[in-house]
Amino acid sequence: MDRGKTALKNEQTTRRNFIKTTGVAGAGLLAAPFIASGAWAGTSPGDTINHAVIGTGKQGVDFHCKSFAKAKGCKVVAICDVDPQRLEMAARELPNERQVKRYSDFRKLLEDKSIDSVSIATPDQWHTPMALWALMAGKHVYIEKPCSHTVEEAELLIKAAAQYNKCVQHGTQRRSEGDHIEAMKQLNSGIIGKVHTVKAINHQLRNPIGRAAVEQPPRGVNYDMWLGPSPVVPFTKNRWHYNWHWFWDYGGGDTVNDGVHQIDIAVWALGNRYPKRMIVSGGQYFYNDDHETPDTQTAILQYDDSQIIYEMRLWTPYNLEGHDNGNVAYGTDGKMDFGRSGVIVTKGKEQIKIESPEPVESIVPNFLTAVRENNPAKLLSPVKAGRVSSDLCNLMNIATRLNAPSIEYDPVKREVTCAGYQEQATALLRREYRKGYELPYK
Repeated sequence: MDRGKTALKNEQTTRRNFIKTTGVAGAGLLAAPFIASGAWAGTSPGDTINHAVIGTGKQGVDFHCKSFAKAKGCKVVAICDVDPQRLEMAARELPNERQVKRYSDFRKLLEDKSIDSVSIATPDQWHTPMALWALMAGKHVYIEKPCSHTVEEAELLIKAAAQYNKCVQHGTQRRSEGDHIEAMKQLNSGIIGKVHTVKAINHQLRNPIGRAAVEQPPRGVNYDMWLGPSPVVPFTKNRWHYNWHWFWDYGGGDTVNDGVHQIDIAVWALGNRYPKRMIVSGGQYFYNDDHETPDTQTAILQYDDSQIIYEMRLWTPYNLEGHDNGNVAYGTDGKMDFGRSGVIVTKGKEQIKIESPEPVESIVPNFLTAVRENNPAKLLSPVKAGRVSSDLCNLMNIATRLNAPSIEYDPVKREVTCAGYQEQATALLRREYRKGYELPYK
């Protein structure tokens, strides 16, 4: 299709004005918050989708760069990272190394009108802000889990995705696995009877990180951009590659890192609903180092007719009761295990392995199909579903941070109830954004 035939004018801004606005000099992203009021209605991409990857760490390279590069009808044309060393390492993994464009500033990447879609594999604090900018620039978005760093961000992201009518795929890939899709159908059909409990299991040994000394950022790194909306603090290697997961300003610990996958399956099994109450316990029982996030967390998510039990232990180099990271749905007539070996139903002495009756596109090809058709309804892991699991993980973390015994959230009123910690819990539904790094969308 003809990419050159643009485009309906936004009520307040055209794409040209967007580029001028986001192209300001200096460390800050915007001199003032950019408020969008109308959708950018571009054309669908042609047969070949031009894709860009923002964030070239392990997940950004091993999954995003490689998966999109080998996907049929897709070409990775640009990559972006504040670390020039990682940027070059990522480029060498691509078949078009010499042609791929490199950026240290995602704003400049978004100015490229030939780019149809972007994937975001940055620290969590940047997920929603970058996704909002990308949507406003007319791009489709694949966003790593969790889709948001706060509950408020998730609400804004859902709103923006609908307003701009763009595909936003969430990186909880089990929803695009054929055996899991078939398992949910059979679960709803009563293969194990009425399900009253789903266990979500997240356990592994994540070694201590020690205490890192303050030092200068690596040469060439734009550390201010890396910090983005977070407060300015001195650089340490423990706040840097991967270990950023364990600091509240940048991540949410392993609950939003790995546990979100198990929470997502449990929520999917119960109909993508918010619970009426969450009872939460946890803390640091193993670590005594720079970690801020918990190494142990247990939560019971209470519904009127069922519950989810979430267990996280980061100090166990063994399987929890013989089960790998995954889920167990307990029904009145049997149980259904979700794990690395697939989905197994146990009814008495009988075991049934659930298989997909037909091929299903995995998460990246599915995203590209939806992009090519400009049809968000085609997504198997849409951000609307990812928003629920991300919210629940973020709410569990709020209760853990406050040492509150329970927390409730009304997604319609967008209000939290946390006895004894009401003011603090309400404040943690959102975050303060450092001047110059405010959200572009209100």
